[in-house]
Amino acid sequence: MSQSSPFFNRWLSRMGPDQVMAILTDLVDAGAVFAVDAGGNILFWSKGAEELFGLRAQSVLGKPCAETLGCEEGQDPCGLAESGTIKAQIVKLKRANGERVICYRTARAFFDAEGQFAGALEFLQPQAEPMMGKRGNSESFHGILSRDPAMQEAIRIIRNVAETEATVLIRGESGTGKELVARALHQESPRHQQPFLAINCAALSPNLLESELFGHVKGAFTGAVRHHAGLFQRAHGGTLFLDEVAELPLELQAKLLRVLQEQSFIPVGGDSATNVDVRIIAATHRSLREEVKAGRFREDLMYRLRVVPVFLPPLRERRLDVNLLLWHNIGLHNLHGPRHVDSIAPEAMRRLLDYSWPGNVRELINVIEYAFAVGRGNELSLDDLPPEFREAENSITGGQAPPAQPKKYQNEADRIREALQMTGGSLAAAASHAGMSRATFWRKRKKYQIDP
Repeated sequence: MSQSSPFFNRWLSRMGPDQVMAILTDLVDAGAVFAVDAGGNILFWSKGAEELFGLRAQSVLGKPCAETLGCEEGQDPCGLAESGTIKAQIVKLKRANGERVICYRTARAFFDAEGQFAGALEFLQPQAEPMMGKRGNSESFHGILSRDPAMQEAIRIIRNVAETEATVLIRGESGTGKELVARALHQESPRHQQPFLAINCAALSPNLLESELFGHVKGAFTGAVRHHAGLFQRAHGGTLFLDEVAELPLELQAKLLRVLQEQSFIPVGGDSATNVDVRIIAATHRSLREEVKAGRFREDLMYRLRVVPVFLPPLRERRLDVNLLLWHNIGLHNLHGPRHVDSIAPEAMRRLLDYSWPGNVRELINVIEYAFAVGRGNELSLDDLPPEFREAENSITGGQAPPAQPKKYQNEADRIREALQMTGGSLAAAASHAGMSRATFWRKRKKYQIDP
Protein backbone atom coordinates (compact mmCIF):
# COMPACT_ATOMS: atom_id res chain seq x y z
CA MET A 1 0.00 0.00 0.00
CA SER A 2 1.32 3.48 -0.85
CA GLN A 3 2.63 5.63 2.01
CA SER A 4 2.48 9.39 2.68
CA SER A 5 4.14 11.68 5.19
CA PRO A 6 2.31 13.64 7.92
CA PHE A 7 3.23 16.80 6.01
CA PHE A 8 1.35 15.50 2.97
CA ASN A 9 -1.71 14.77 5.10
CA ARG A 10 -1.67 18.31 6.50
CA TRP A 11 -1.23 19.68 3.00
CA LEU A 12 -4.29 17.71 1.85
CA SER A 13 -6.29 19.16 4.73
CA ARG A 14 -5.32 22.73 3.75
CA MET A 15 -6.06 22.16 0.03
CA GLY A 16 -9.39 20.51 0.71
CA PRO A 17 -10.40 17.02 -0.56
CA ASP A 18 -12.68 18.39 -3.30
CA GLN A 19 -9.91 20.43 -4.91
CA VAL A 20 -7.35 17.63 -4.63
CA MET A 21 -9.79 15.09 -6.11
CA ALA A 22 -10.63 17.40 -9.01
CA ILE A 23 -6.95 18.05 -9.78
CA LEU A 24 -6.05 14.37 -9.65
CA THR A 25 -8.91 13.34 -11.94
CA ASP A 26 -8.03 16.09 -14.41
CA LEU A 27 -4.68 14.34 -14.82
CA VAL A 28 -6.46 11.26 -16.18
CA ASP A 29 -6.40 11.43 -19.96
CA ALA A 30 -9.44 10.34 -21.99
CA GLY A 31 -11.37 8.76 -19.16
CA ALA A 32 -14.09 9.27 -16.59
CA VAL A 33 -13.64 9.14 -12.82
CA PHE A 34 -16.56 9.08 -10.40
CA ALA A 35 -17.34 8.01 -6.85
CA VAL A 36 -20.47 6.40 -5.40
CA ASP A 37 -21.78 5.84 -1.90
CA ALA A 38 -22.97 2.55 -0.41
CA GLY A 39 -26.32 2.93 -2.17
CA GLY A 40 -24.72 3.42 -5.57
CA ASN A 41 -25.54 7.15 -5.70
CA ILE A 42 -23.01 9.39 -7.41
CA LEU A 43 -20.92 11.54 -5.03
CA PHE A 44 -18.25 12.82 -7.42
CA TRP A 45 -18.27 13.30 -11.21
CA SER A 46 -15.06 14.38 -13.01
CA LYS A 47 -14.70 16.69 -16.00
CA GLY A 48 -13.68 13.64 -18.02
CA ALA A 49 -16.97 12.00 -17.09
CA GLU A 50 -18.83 15.12 -18.24
CA GLU A 51 -17.06 15.00 -21.61
CA LEU A 52 -17.42 11.24 -22.10
CA PHE A 53 -21.11 10.94 -21.21
CA GLY A 54 -22.34 14.46 -22.01
CA LEU A 55 -23.75 14.85 -18.49
CA ARG A 56 -22.96 17.81 -16.26
CA ALA A 57 -22.00 17.07 -12.65
CA GLN A 58 -24.92 19.09 -11.31
CA SER A 59 -27.37 16.84 -13.15
CA VAL A 60 -26.00 13.51 -11.87
CA LEU A 61 -24.80 14.11 -8.30
CA GLY A 62 -26.96 12.20 -5.85
CA LYS A 63 -28.54 10.01 -8.56
CA PRO A 64 -28.07 6.22 -8.95
CA CYS A 65 -25.18 5.56 -11.29
CA ALA A 66 -26.82 2.42 -12.78
CA GLU A 67 -29.72 4.58 -13.97
CA THR A 68 -27.50 7.48 -15.06
CA LEU A 69 -25.16 5.31 -17.13
CA GLY A 70 -27.79 2.93 -18.52
CA CYS A 71 -25.89 -0.18 -17.44
CA GLU A 72 -26.83 -3.40 -19.20
CA GLU A 73 -28.06 -6.29 -17.07
CA GLY A 74 -25.22 -7.75 -14.99
CA GLN A 75 -22.91 -4.78 -15.71
CA ASP A 76 -23.89 -2.37 -12.93
CA PRO A 77 -20.59 -0.55 -12.33
CA CYS A 78 -21.61 0.30 -8.78
CA GLY A 79 -23.02 -2.89 -7.28
CA LEU A 80 -20.14 -4.98 -8.62
CA ALA A 81 -17.67 -2.84 -6.70
CA GLU A 82 -18.86 -4.45 -3.45
CA SER A 83 -16.66 -7.43 -4.28
CA GLY A 84 -13.52 -5.35 -3.74
CA THR A 85 -11.34 -4.50 -6.72
CA ILE A 86 -12.25 -4.85 -10.38
CA LYS A 87 -9.70 -4.57 -13.17
CA ALA A 88 -9.97 -4.76 -16.95
CA GLN A 89 -13.73 -5.24 -17.12
CA ILE A 90 -15.55 -4.31 -20.32
CA VAL A 91 -18.90 -2.57 -19.77
CA LYS A 92 -21.43 -1.09 -22.19
CA LEU A 93 -22.87 2.22 -21.00
CA LYS A 94 -25.04 5.02 -22.39
CA ARG A 95 -24.28 8.65 -23.27
CA ALA A 96 -26.75 11.48 -22.75
CA ASN A 97 -27.75 11.34 -26.44
CA GLY A 98 -28.62 7.66 -26.17
CA GLU A 99 -25.49 6.36 -27.92
CA ARG A 100 -23.85 3.27 -26.44
CA VAL A 101 -20.20 3.45 -25.45
CA ILE A 102 -17.89 0.56 -24.58
CA CYS A 103 -15.58 1.29 -21.65
CA TYR A 104 -12.63 -0.43 -20.04
CA ARG A 105 -13.46 -0.29 -16.31
CA THR A 106 -11.41 -0.33 -13.13
CA ALA A 107 -13.09 0.01 -9.70
CA ARG A 108 -12.00 0.01 -6.09
CA ALA A 109 -14.42 -0.49 -3.19
CA PHE A 110 -14.09 1.16 0.24
CA PHE A 111 -15.20 -0.38 3.54
CA ASP A 112 -15.85 1.20 6.89
CA ALA A 113 -14.36 0.16 10.27
CA GLU A 114 -16.96 -2.57 10.64
CA GLY A 115 -16.17 -4.03 7.23
CA GLN A 116 -19.36 -2.74 5.61
CA PHE A 117 -19.31 -1.52 2.02
CA ALA A 118 -19.07 2.31 2.10
CA GLY A 119 -18.74 3.20 -1.56
CA ALA A 120 -16.40 2.98 -4.52
CA LEU A 121 -14.13 4.95 -6.79
CA GLU A 122 -14.33 4.06 -10.48
CA PHE A 123 -12.39 4.79 -13.67
CA LEU A 124 -13.89 4.27 -17.14
CA GLN A 125 -11.75 4.47 -20.27
CA PRO A 126 -13.62 4.50 -23.61
CA GLN A 127 -12.72 1.80 -26.09
CA ALA A 128 -13.17 1.79 -29.86
CA GLU A 129 -16.19 -0.39 -30.60
CA PRO A 130 -15.36 -3.17 -33.09
CA MET A 131 -17.11 -2.76 -36.41
CA MET A 132 -19.79 -5.40 -36.66
CA GLY A 133 -21.09 -4.84 -40.15
CA LYS A 134 -23.31 -1.91 -39.23
CA ARG A 135 -25.09 -0.21 -42.07
CA GLY A 136 -23.81 3.31 -42.48
CA ASN A 137 -20.25 2.50 -41.46
CA SER A 138 -18.14 3.51 -44.46
CA GLU A 139 -15.60 0.76 -43.76
CA SER A 140 -18.03 -2.07 -43.08
CA PHE A 141 -20.68 -3.59 -45.31
CA HIS A 142 -22.57 -6.59 -43.89
CA GLY A 143 -19.42 -7.76 -42.11
CA ILE A 144 -17.08 -6.96 -45.04
CA LEU A 145 -14.43 -4.53 -43.78
CA SER A 146 -12.30 -2.66 -46.29
CA ARG A 147 -10.67 0.63 -47.18
CA ASP A 148 -9.14 -0.82 -50.35
CA PRO A 149 -10.31 0.84 -53.61
CA ALA A 150 -10.66 -2.50 -55.43
CA MET A 151 -12.75 -3.92 -52.61
CA GLN A 152 -14.84 -0.76 -52.44
CA GLU A 153 -15.54 -1.14 -56.16
CA ALA A 154 -16.68 -4.72 -55.56
CA ILE A 155 -19.00 -3.49 -52.80
CA ARG A 156 -20.43 -0.85 -55.17
CA ILE A 157 -21.22 -3.60 -57.70
CA ILE A 158 -22.76 -5.76 -54.98
CA ARG A 159 -25.06 -2.93 -53.86
CA ASN A 160 -26.24 -2.31 -57.41
CA VAL A 161 -26.68 -5.90 -58.58
CA ALA A 162 -28.41 -6.94 -55.35
CA GLU A 163 -31.51 -5.01 -56.42
CA THR A 164 -31.82 -7.15 -59.55
CA GLU A 165 -32.42 -10.86 -60.21
CA ALA A 166 -29.11 -11.26 -62.10
CA THR A 167 -27.02 -14.37 -61.37
CA VAL A 168 -23.71 -13.46 -59.73
CA LEU A 169 -20.40 -15.33 -59.86
CA ILE A 170 -18.00 -14.45 -57.04
CA ARG A 171 -14.36 -15.12 -57.82
CA GLY A 172 -11.67 -15.10 -55.16
CA GLU A 173 -9.08 -17.13 -53.29
CA SER A 174 -10.00 -19.21 -50.27
CA GLY A 175 -10.52 -17.04 -47.22
CA THR A 176 -11.35 -13.80 -49.05
CA GLY A 177 -14.95 -13.72 -47.84
CA LYS A 178 -16.98 -15.12 -50.75
CA GLU A 179 -19.81 -16.33 -48.51
CA LEU A 180 -19.94 -12.95 -46.76
CA VAL A 181 -20.44 -11.34 -50.17
CA ALA A 182 -23.16 -13.86 -51.05
CA ARG A 183 -24.98 -13.10 -47.80
CA ALA A 184 -24.62 -9.37 -48.41
CA LEU A 185 -26.18 -9.79 -51.87
CA HIS A 186 -29.09 -11.61 -50.29
CA GLN A 187 -29.53 -9.12 -47.45
CA GLU A 188 -29.54 -6.18 -49.87
CA SER A 189 -32.01 -7.85 -52.23
CA PRO A 190 -35.84 -7.86 -52.21
CA ARG A 191 -35.53 -11.54 -51.16
CA HIS A 192 -33.89 -10.71 -47.81
CA GLN A 193 -36.88 -11.95 -45.77
CA GLN A 194 -36.79 -15.34 -47.54
CA PRO A 195 -34.31 -18.21 -46.96
CA PHE A 196 -30.60 -17.99 -47.68
CA LEU A 197 -29.12 -21.48 -48.05
CA ALA A 198 -25.55 -22.44 -48.92
CA ILE A 199 -23.70 -25.58 -49.98
CA ASN A 200 -20.07 -26.37 -50.79
CA CYS A 201 -20.09 -28.33 -54.05
CA ALA A 202 -16.69 -29.87 -53.27
CA ALA A 203 -17.73 -31.28 -49.89
CA LEU A 204 -20.06 -34.12 -51.01
CA SER A 205 -19.90 -37.09 -53.35
CA PRO A 206 -21.85 -36.66 -56.64
CA ASN A 207 -24.77 -38.84 -55.45
CA LEU A 208 -25.12 -37.08 -52.12
CA LEU A 209 -24.73 -33.68 -53.77
CA GLU A 210 -27.52 -34.44 -56.26
CA SER A 211 -29.85 -35.53 -53.47
CA GLU A 212 -28.98 -32.50 -51.35
CA LEU A 213 -29.53 -30.05 -54.21
CA PHE A 214 -32.59 -31.51 -55.88
CA GLY A 215 -34.06 -33.80 -53.21
CA HIS A 216 -35.35 -37.35 -53.73
CA VAL A 217 -38.59 -39.25 -53.51
CA LYS A 218 -39.25 -42.23 -51.25
CA GLY A 219 -37.70 -45.39 -52.67
CA ALA A 220 -35.42 -43.57 -55.13
CA PHE A 221 -32.45 -45.55 -53.83
CA THR A 222 -31.51 -47.85 -50.97
CA GLY A 223 -32.04 -45.97 -47.72
CA ALA A 224 -34.48 -43.43 -49.20
CA VAL A 225 -37.25 -44.29 -46.74
CA ARG A 226 -39.04 -40.95 -47.06
CA HIS A 227 -39.36 -37.95 -49.29
CA HIS A 228 -36.51 -35.42 -48.96
CA ALA A 229 -36.85 -31.78 -50.06
CA GLY A 230 -33.60 -30.52 -51.61
CA LEU A 231 -32.00 -27.13 -51.22
CA PHE A 232 -33.67 -25.73 -54.32
CA GLN A 233 -37.08 -26.53 -52.90
CA ARG A 234 -36.24 -25.27 -49.41
CA ALA A 235 -34.79 -22.03 -50.80
CA HIS A 236 -37.98 -21.23 -52.75
CA GLY A 237 -38.44 -17.46 -52.85
CA GLY A 238 -34.93 -16.86 -51.53
CA THR A 239 -31.29 -17.34 -52.49
CA LEU A 240 -29.11 -20.44 -52.96
CA PHE A 241 -25.34 -20.01 -52.70
CA LEU A 242 -23.25 -22.60 -54.57
CA ASP A 243 -19.72 -22.37 -53.20
CA GLU A 244 -16.87 -23.94 -55.22
CA VAL A 245 -19.22 -24.38 -58.17
CA ALA A 246 -16.28 -25.35 -60.43
CA GLU A 247 -16.18 -28.67 -58.53
CA LEU A 248 -19.74 -29.55 -59.61
CA PRO A 249 -19.72 -32.90 -61.50
CA LEU A 250 -20.57 -32.66 -65.21
CA GLU A 251 -23.69 -34.81 -64.83
CA LEU A 252 -25.11 -32.34 -62.30
CA GLN A 253 -24.18 -29.32 -64.35
CA ALA A 254 -26.95 -30.18 -66.84
CA LYS A 255 -29.56 -30.27 -64.06
CA LEU A 256 -28.34 -26.95 -62.70
CA LEU A 257 -28.57 -25.44 -66.18
CA ARG A 258 -32.20 -26.58 -66.39
CA VAL A 259 -33.04 -24.83 -63.12
CA LEU A 260 -31.43 -21.62 -64.35
CA GLN A 261 -33.23 -21.77 -67.69
CA GLU A 262 -36.65 -23.07 -66.68
CA GLN A 263 -36.84 -22.56 -62.89
CA SER A 264 -37.80 -26.22 -62.49
CA PHE A 265 -36.13 -29.55 -61.69
CA ILE A 266 -36.95 -33.22 -61.22
CA PRO A 267 -36.07 -34.76 -57.83
CA VAL A 268 -33.94 -37.91 -57.78
CA GLY A 269 -36.27 -40.83 -58.57
CA GLY A 270 -39.14 -38.48 -59.43
CA ASP A 271 -41.15 -38.34 -62.64
CA SER A 272 -42.54 -34.81 -62.56
CA ALA A 273 -40.92 -31.38 -62.45
CA THR A 274 -41.07 -29.09 -59.44
CA ASN A 275 -41.22 -25.36 -60.10
CA VAL A 276 -39.13 -23.05 -57.92
CA ASP A 277 -38.25 -19.37 -57.66
CA VAL A 278 -34.64 -19.26 -56.51
CA ARG A 279 -31.84 -16.79 -57.15
CA ILE A 280 -28.47 -18.43 -57.71
CA ILE A 281 -25.21 -16.97 -56.44
CA ALA A 282 -22.10 -19.01 -57.22
CA ALA A 283 -18.49 -18.76 -56.11
CA THR A 284 -15.20 -20.32 -57.13
CA HIS A 285 -11.47 -19.87 -56.67
CA ARG A 286 -10.87 -21.28 -60.17
CA SER A 287 -11.24 -19.65 -63.58
CA LEU A 288 -14.38 -21.11 -65.18
CA ARG A 289 -13.03 -20.23 -68.62
CA GLU A 290 -9.99 -22.40 -67.95
CA GLU A 291 -12.24 -25.18 -66.65
CA VAL A 292 -14.28 -24.98 -69.88
CA LYS A 293 -11.11 -25.24 -71.98
CA ALA A 294 -10.07 -28.31 -69.95
CA GLY A 295 -13.46 -29.93 -70.61
CA ARG A 296 -14.44 -29.97 -66.95
CA PHE A 297 -17.19 -27.34 -67.11
CA ARG A 298 -20.03 -26.67 -69.52
CA GLU A 299 -19.62 -23.49 -71.51
CA ASP A 300 -23.37 -22.76 -71.59
CA LEU A 301 -23.56 -23.08 -67.80
CA MET A 302 -20.56 -20.78 -67.39
CA TYR A 303 -22.37 -18.03 -69.29
CA ARG A 304 -25.52 -18.57 -67.22
CA LEU A 305 -23.61 -18.28 -63.97
CA ARG A 306 -21.24 -15.52 -65.02
CA VAL A 307 -23.84 -12.84 -65.77
CA VAL A 308 -22.29 -10.45 -63.24
CA PRO A 309 -18.78 -11.43 -62.12
CA VAL A 310 -17.48 -10.01 -58.83
CA PHE A 311 -13.75 -10.28 -58.17
CA LEU A 312 -12.46 -10.25 -54.58
CA PRO A 313 -8.77 -9.29 -54.34
CA PRO A 314 -6.56 -11.34 -52.01
CA LEU A 315 -5.47 -9.74 -48.76
CA ARG A 316 -1.86 -9.38 -49.96
CA GLU A 317 -3.18 -6.88 -52.55
CA ARG A 318 -5.26 -5.04 -49.93
CA ARG A 319 -2.44 -3.63 -47.84
CA LEU A 320 -4.61 -0.81 -46.47
CA ASP A 321 -6.96 -3.42 -44.98
CA VAL A 322 -4.44 -5.41 -42.95
CA ASN A 323 -4.23 -2.87 -40.12
CA LEU A 324 -8.01 -2.33 -40.20
CA LEU A 325 -8.73 -6.06 -39.92
CA LEU A 326 -6.07 -6.60 -37.26
CA TRP A 327 -7.56 -4.01 -34.92
CA HIS A 328 -11.12 -5.07 -35.67
CA ASN A 329 -10.37 -8.64 -34.60
CA ILE A 330 -8.31 -7.49 -31.61
CA GLY A 331 -11.32 -5.42 -30.57
CA LEU A 332 -13.58 -8.45 -30.78
CA HIS A 333 -11.25 -10.48 -28.53
CA ASN A 334 -10.91 -7.57 -26.10
CA LEU A 335 -14.63 -7.83 -25.40
CA HIS A 336 -14.27 -11.42 -24.19
CA GLY A 337 -11.75 -13.21 -22.05
CA PRO A 338 -9.09 -12.03 -19.63
CA ARG A 339 -6.66 -10.38 -22.03
CA HIS A 340 -6.98 -6.83 -23.35
CA VAL A 341 -4.57 -5.69 -26.10
CA ASP A 342 -4.17 -1.95 -26.69
CA SER A 343 -0.90 -1.87 -28.66
CA ILE A 344 1.19 -3.93 -31.09
CA ALA A 345 4.96 -4.00 -30.76
CA PRO A 346 6.65 -2.31 -33.76
CA GLU A 347 8.49 -5.46 -34.88
CA ALA A 348 5.30 -7.54 -34.63
CA MET A 349 3.39 -4.92 -36.63
CA ARG A 350 6.10 -4.87 -39.29
CA ARG A 351 5.94 -8.65 -39.69
CA LEU A 352 2.14 -8.57 -39.85
CA LEU A 353 2.14 -5.84 -42.51
CA ASP A 354 4.86 -7.53 -44.59
CA TYR A 355 3.30 -11.01 -44.48
CA SER A 356 1.69 -12.19 -47.73
CA TRP A 357 -1.37 -13.80 -46.02
CA PRO A 358 -1.79 -16.88 -48.24
CA GLY A 359 -4.90 -17.80 -46.22
CA ASN A 360 -6.30 -14.28 -46.60
CA VAL A 361 -8.74 -12.86 -44.03
CA ARG A 362 -9.46 -16.29 -42.54
CA GLU A 363 -5.75 -16.70 -41.74
CA LEU A 364 -5.56 -13.24 -40.18
CA ILE A 365 -8.49 -14.09 -37.89
CA ASN A 366 -6.71 -17.29 -36.83
CA VAL A 367 -3.45 -15.42 -36.16
CA ILE A 368 -5.17 -13.00 -33.77
CA GLU A 369 -6.94 -15.89 -32.02
CA TYR A 370 -3.55 -17.62 -31.63
CA ALA A 371 -1.98 -14.44 -30.20
CA PHE A 372 -4.71 -14.06 -27.59
CA ALA A 373 -4.44 -17.74 -26.66
CA VAL A 374 -0.68 -17.88 -26.11
CA GLY A 375 0.20 -14.31 -25.12
CA ARG A 376 -0.35 -12.18 -22.06
CA GLY A 377 -0.24 -8.47 -21.35
CA ASN A 378 -1.58 -5.35 -23.05
CA GLU A 379 0.93 -5.38 -25.91
CA LEU A 380 0.84 -7.93 -28.71
CA SER A 381 4.47 -8.90 -29.23
CA LEU A 382 6.36 -10.86 -31.85
CA ASP A 383 6.48 -13.84 -29.47
CA ASP A 384 2.65 -13.92 -29.51
CA LEU A 385 2.57 -14.62 -33.26
CA PRO A 386 2.65 -18.09 -34.87
CA PRO A 387 6.09 -19.61 -35.59
CA GLU A 388 6.17 -18.54 -39.25
CA PHE A 389 6.23 -14.88 -38.17
CA ARG A 390 9.19 -15.44 -35.86
CA GLU A 391 11.37 -17.14 -38.47
CA ALA A 392 13.97 -15.35 -40.54
CA GLU A 393 12.70 -12.20 -42.23
CA ASN A 394 12.95 -13.70 -45.68
CA SER A 395 10.50 -16.44 -44.62
CA ILE A 396 7.50 -14.22 -43.81
CA THR A 397 5.97 -14.48 -47.24
CA GLY A 398 4.07 -17.57 -46.12
CA GLY A 399 5.52 -19.78 -48.83
CA GLN A 400 3.89 -17.65 -51.53
CA ALA A 401 5.21 -15.14 -53.99
CA PRO A 402 6.98 -12.24 -52.24
CA PRO A 403 4.95 -9.12 -51.57
CA ALA A 404 4.61 -6.53 -54.27
CA GLN A 405 7.48 -4.07 -54.60
CA PRO A 406 7.13 -0.94 -52.48
CA LYS A 407 5.00 1.71 -54.05
CA LYS A 408 6.80 4.62 -55.67
CA TYR A 409 5.60 7.82 -54.09
CA GLN A 410 5.50 11.19 -55.79
CA ASN A 411 6.98 12.75 -52.68
CA GLU A 412 8.11 11.94 -49.16
CA ALA A 413 4.98 13.43 -47.60
CA ASP A 414 2.75 10.90 -49.41
CA ARG A 415 4.95 8.09 -48.12
CA ILE A 416 4.53 9.29 -44.54
CA ARG A 417 0.76 9.77 -44.90
CA GLU A 418 0.23 6.24 -46.22
CA ALA A 419 2.45 4.72 -43.51
CA LEU A 420 0.34 6.44 -40.84
CA GLN A 421 -2.87 5.32 -42.51
CA MET A 422 -1.77 1.70 -42.81
CA THR A 423 -0.69 1.49 -39.18
CA GLY A 424 -3.64 3.29 -37.65
CA GLY A 425 -1.56 6.29 -36.56
CA SER A 426 1.02 4.32 -34.56
CA LEU A 427 4.22 6.34 -34.98
CA ALA A 428 6.55 3.45 -34.16
CA ALA A 429 4.87 1.08 -36.60
CA ALA A 430 4.52 3.78 -39.26
CA ALA A 431 8.22 4.63 -39.01
CA SER A 432 9.10 0.95 -39.45
CA HIS A 433 6.74 0.67 -42.41
CA ALA A 434 8.25 3.77 -44.04
CA GLY A 435 11.79 2.46 -43.50
CA MET A 436 12.83 5.31 -41.18
CA SER A 437 13.96 5.58 -37.61
CA ARG A 438 11.32 6.82 -35.22
CA ALA A 439 13.18 10.10 -34.68
CA THR A 440 13.54 10.73 -38.43
CA PHE A 441 9.89 9.86 -39.03
CA TRP A 442 8.79 12.21 -36.24
CA ARG A 443 10.94 15.06 -37.60
CA LYS A 444 9.68 14.65 -41.17
CA ARG A 445 6.07 14.37 -40.04
CA LYS A 446 6.45 17.71 -38.26
CA LYS A 447 8.21 19.18 -41.30
CA TYR A 448 5.30 18.35 -43.61
CA GLN A 449 2.72 19.21 -40.91
CA ILE A 450 1.06 15.77 -41.12
CA ASP A 451 -1.26 14.85 -38.25
CA PRO A 452 -0.99 11.28 -36.89
